Amino acid sequence: MRRQSNAPRRPNLLTRAVEGVFDLVRLAEFEILFVVFLVIVLLLIKDLTARPQYNQIFTRSIPDQLRQ
Repeated sequence: MRRQSNAPRRPNLLTRAVEGVFDLVRLAEFEILFVVFLVIVLLLIKDLTARPQYNQIFTRSIPDQLRQ
């Protein structure tokens, strides 16, 4: 006959790991969203500045009249 213990069973290692990740996400939700927002903004800026029209602003030479 098996001995029954009153101690609560410890969850599986995988279950504990997944719960730990969920706890971390709940705790750092704002920071994660902030980093995702920054990455999206940086990708948009990189895409916009890679266009030739934007690049002309930096490569245009200054007209002789403005040079003194």
